[in-house]
Amino acid sequence: MNNPYYIGVEIGGTKQQLAVGLSDGTILDSRQVKLVYRRGAEDILEWLSENIREYLETAPYAGCVAGIGVGFGGPIETATGRVLASLQVPGWKDFELKRWFETKFELPVIVANDTVTGGFGELYKGAGRDSENLLYTNIGTGIGGGLYIHRKYYDGSGFGASYLGNMLVPDWRSLIPGSYTRTELLCSGLSIEKRLRGERYIPNISSLSKYYDGDMSRITCADLAEAARAGDMFACVELDKIAESFSIALVNILAVQGVDTIVIGGGVAKMGDILFDRIRETTDRLAFIANKDRYRILQSELLDDAVLVGALLIASGKYEKI
Repeated sequence: MNNPYYIGVEIGGTKQQLAVGLSDGTILDSRQVKLVYRRGAEDILEWLSENIREYLETAPYAGCVAGIGVGFGGPIETATGRVLASLQVPGWKDFELKRWFETKFELPVIVANDTVTGGFGELYKGAGRDSENLLYTNIGTGIGGGLYIHRKYYDGSGFGASYLGNMLVPDWRSLIPGSYTRTELLCSGLSIEKRLRGERYIPNISSLSKYYDGDMSRITCADLAEAARAGDMFACVELDKIAESFSIALVNILAVQGVDTIVIGGGVAKMGDILFDRIRETTDRLAFIANKDRYRILQSELLDDAVLVGALLIASGKYEKI
């Protein structure tokens, strides 16, 4: 097949994305949707089926697509492409996702965790392009992680590794001394917004309490960042706590793996320096002496396109693991 095309897929907890592109990760055309779920996984599969079929039947792609790469938002069995579960969308438990794609479209398919796929994008085409040992993580609906040692993906026992969101950290929400929780339950976009929207969580003295005429159900992570930039004390303290919890998880990764680069993507990463400055400062303060000044923390360059770029790369065979 001359100059074949590839299809990249991102299956998330909130956002679904699809792209057609080239073996080097170049996106030629993409589509995105945020579905209102009636049946959970079935709604996503229906959208994917319809839109991928359109690509496969449309010039110049018709008859020229060589494979499909999929980044799935949850843990999977790498060898088989079987979904273990989704923490956000019902209907995915033990779903044979790779088999579904292969049966539906009769093309070679590679399925990986979405953060792992996004990590490939950043490793080859983004902020980690000159890194030897990389951790890619995203702060979005959830928090994932992909570890790349000597530029090869480390897959643990075949079910993924370095799931940063599941690392345990002190739970500052609890009144019980010594309480701990998963990083994701404090720092993910879903958890942050759930907390901010809780009854009486935002104090009346905060400017955030006046947003949307007091309708706290509409408060977002972007609003939190805006208020912090304006000097709102509550927002600044909230971001301090989020950054410290996230940094504790990063420090543990640094101590165990000694990566030289940490790249952070996902929707919450779009807060930019108001969040990254805090994460860098706290990580530096807590880091073990062997790690200090031997790593860097970078914002994703590809952002919303990271998973799609990575999916195109793995579809074309650039999917290496230890």
